[in-house]
Amino acid sequence: MPLGFLRRKKGDGRGAGGRSGAPAAPSGRGVPFEGLTDEWRLAGVMHIDGRLSDVLNRRETIQISDVRWAPIDGSGTFEAAPGLQSIDPYDLIAVLAGPATLPQSEAERLAHRIRKVPYEVGLEAPPFRIVGTVHLHAGEPPDRLMDQGTEMFVPLTGAVAYLNGKPVADPGTEVVLVNRLYIRGVEPTGR
Repeated sequence: MPLGFLRRKKGDGRGAGGRSGAPAAPSGRGVPFEGLTDEWRLAGVMHIDGRLSDVLNRRETIQISDVRWAPIDGSGTFEAAPGLQSIDPYDLIAVLAGPATLPQSEAERLAHRIRKVPYEVGLEAPPFRIVGTVHLHAGEPPDRLMDQGTEMFVPLTGAVAYLNGKPVADPGTEVVLVNRLYIRGVEPTGR
């Protein structure tokens, strides 16, 4: 594990990717996740209460376990990373979410989207391009995703994350949660 990986400097006020001392026992429901940073692809279990997107948007350190990681460019295979016991959402460019991360029923999900308009978009979040459908309130244009908002992570459904033109996500990814702080461009790809 590289020295200082996912560790914030003291005094930055945003928590730490790893803490010294005895780790606390994980609490909350264990949800499988895959996270993308500019250099690494992480896979493991997040211990959360509630929806994954809500937990990420709280901007607080999240307990993780059973973490494996690999270079984002595919130059190596996944290896165990037992020293990673927590993660700061600010370190993640995107989180790939599968069916296990969605505690709502299909009817509940549809009810949340009733008053939203779907837009097909391509988001540039270097080094990634994420293509999918974003659901926004009527009158809210997709380019507003680059503005700071109350939500740090925006969900794209039916999404695929690409690195150098190659898909990063495994089949079965239902949603890609994209960190708005990393979005550098929004391109409408259809409606």
